[in-house]
Amino acid sequence: MKRAAALLSLVLLAGCGTGAQAEPDAQNPDTVRIGAQAKGIAKPTELKVGRQQSIADEVPDAIKADGKLTIGLGALPTGFPPLALVGDDDKTLTGAEPDLGRLVAAVLGLKPEFNNDTWDNLFVGIDSGRNEVGFSNITDTEQRKEKYDFASYRQDNLGFAVKASNPWTFGKDYTKLAGLKVAVGAGTNQEKILVAWQDKLKAEGKALDIKYFADTPSTFKALVSGQIDAYFGPNPGIAFQITQTQGTADAVRNAGVYSGAGESLQGLIAATTKKDNGLIKAVADAINYLIQNGQYQQWLAAYNLDTEAVPTSLVNPPGLPKSNA
Repeated sequence: MKRAAALLSLVLLAGCGTGAQAEPDAQNPDTVRIGAQAKGIAKPTELKVGRQQSIADEVPDAIKADGKLTIGLGALPTGFPPLALVGDDDKTLTGAEPDLGRLVAAVLGLKPEFNNDTWDNLFVGIDSGRNEVGFSNITDTEQRKEKYDFASYRQDNLGFAVKASNPWTFGKDYTKLAGLKVAVGAGTNQEKILVAWQDKLKAEGKALDIKYFADTPSTFKALVSGQIDAYFGPNPGIAFQITQTQGTADAVRNAGVYSGAGESLQGLIAATTKKDNGLIKAVADAINYLIQNGQYQQWLAAYNLDTEAVPTSLVNPPGLPKSNA
């Protein structure tokens, strides 16, 4: 989705490291450790995955010549948990996005090396070839397809957070929002969707009270105190909050998800390469290998992102239309 401000402001963490970060030489090439140094937001899990020669052979010679896969992240300055953040050791880049990059690199038989930068400079790095692939919550859009190729790996979903004790569910039915107080981030894609539903309800003689707060922590404080009924925001951020509050008086749950692309199209998050550099099929095939052999499902589960699973990785699937971008 469009770099949603609500997700970025979840927690102010130590700034993610700049520049290239190579994986330790001592790492078992057939083992990828998921959730390492992840500040408790994921259960550390060792997954067995090694080079799949038929897929590795698809990588262009110019890319695999140095034995590395350079992976771009746009996580500066604060990180965006649970997708990308600096770890407990203040140097390891961890989270769902770099971990998937590690898994894909293992299938390709390449050593992952991360270039962490700002969101804009992530794409500058792809354009220049400094980043051979980006794993950074990048939405597949028709406008971006003019410059980039995509291999999908997660649904681009929004979610409704409610108190864990609240039985309300969304069910993809906007009429269930009638009479509720719902918070949303100003200027976000989800605000646009929520305001459209508010207009529909108003035309039907029903009300939806939209609320705004300064930041995400303030929003969740309002939610658990009963000031609002629900928060409509990026699904990964809600998954993170569920993990952080589970078993406490402030526990929340996800009452339903909705495509960030709207009613008619399922939005997709995708690995991103420079257009026609020849790498994207190998990346998609590596992701599909992980799907078929179970590591993909274990990766999602580690970060409480099961609701964003895709059945297969597609190369350049239909993206968010230019009119919605």
